[in-house]
Amino acid sequence: MLSRKTPALLGVLAAAVLVALALGALAAPAGPPIRIGGTLALTGPLAATALLHKITAEIYVEELNRANGLLGRPVEWVVLDDQSKPEVTRSLYEKLITVDKVDLLMGPYATSGILAAMTVAQRYQKMLIHHSFGMPHLAKYDMQFPAAPFGPEPQRTVPGIVFDAVAATANPPKTIAIVTSKFPSAQFQSSGAREVAKQRGLKELLYLEYEFGTRDFGPIAARIKDANPELLWVGALGLDGNLVLEELKRLDYTPRRHFHLFPAPGPMVVAPEAKLALSMTFFEEHPPFLNNPAAARFATLYHERAAKAGVPYTNVDTQAAGSYAAWQMLEAAVTATKSLDDKVLAQWLRKNQVQTIGGRFRFDGPNNYGDDLSKVKQVQDGKWVVVWPKEFAAPGARLLPQ
Repeated sequence: MLSRKTPALLGVLAAAVLVALALGALAAPAGPPIRIGGTLALTGPLAATALLHKITAEIYVEELNRANGLLGRPVEWVVLDDQSKPEVTRSLYEKLITVDKVDLLMGPYATSGILAAMTVAQRYQKMLIHHSFGMPHLAKYDMQFPAAPFGPEPQRTVPGIVFDAVAATANPPKTIAIVTSKFPSAQFQSSGAREVAKQRGLKELLYLEYEFGTRDFGPIAARIKDANPELLWVGALGLDGNLVLEELKRLDYTPRRHFHLFPAPGPMVVAPEAKLALSMTFFEEHPPFLNNPAAARFATLYHERAAKAGVPYTNVDTQAAGSYAAWQMLEAAVTATKSLDDKVLAQWLRKNQVQTIGGRFRFDGPNNYGDDLSKVKQVQDGKWVVVWPKEFAAPGARLLPQ
């Protein structure tokens, strides 16, 4: 039986629902879209890794538009295929600015493409946030901002943390072989590893550079086997590391320890010959990184989207996390300033820190770089897990001997 109070109560509830619906309608983004333009290597040698950045951007923009967009307006991401070629990247960023007239820019994947985009951004005084630039000393433009927290000297700090990790094992290596792509960032950091290894007392048995895009690693594998180092450093980009390991397997040779600088994370983690491989990272999908609620939600969304795209490893790692952090930086600057003016946004970023899923970024160091937040990860039981520094290691994980 309905009491006399029931109709009044129902009326209050109905009014509350109408108010909620009205507020929801007001919160939905409206008006002309804010257009954010960029390129990615959707084809070419960098495509396997660039796909992870594409998936991440799609998720981030969709989440923005499910909420309030940016400044209450919907966000449209305009992405073009740079074909893994810096000269194409340069032309496409010209097009995005002068023809497509996008409001803001987002950087492409990989150092050479980012550098090409940076020159265009500087010419038109556009801010450029980017997520995978490995040569900070070349980032002279004051309105560029890195979401790859290498710090200002990764040629020194990245090898340093890798050598710290292996030195802490029961049988630290005494000899090293370094083979590297001539791709700018890989060559730069691998050359730095050569110097740091010398300072650490590691005897260099082999140093070899190969052309970007190389697919025949047979001769290189033979040189590695002949050298027989206790630590193999591969300045890998994309599938390079897999191809090196496949050729070593054909020679019935297993490196005692092997580190790969910028591998395609999925192909590396699922390859049997890559068991216990090492690499560098800023984020892996386990605590303490997943203690961040935004990171946990992103991981859930990323799994489904990556699986649909046929990505062999659907966990969030350093590539996807770096891309996500770049979008977080962009959103933070726009939200804080309530502006789309590139100079206003750049000024805010230089003066403020941004909390991302990869850690807290600051931009007040040389060339707008802050701290090196690199970690060392290892393939264990079909997953990448951080093993060094210990405070960021996966629960119960440690660096395992190979």
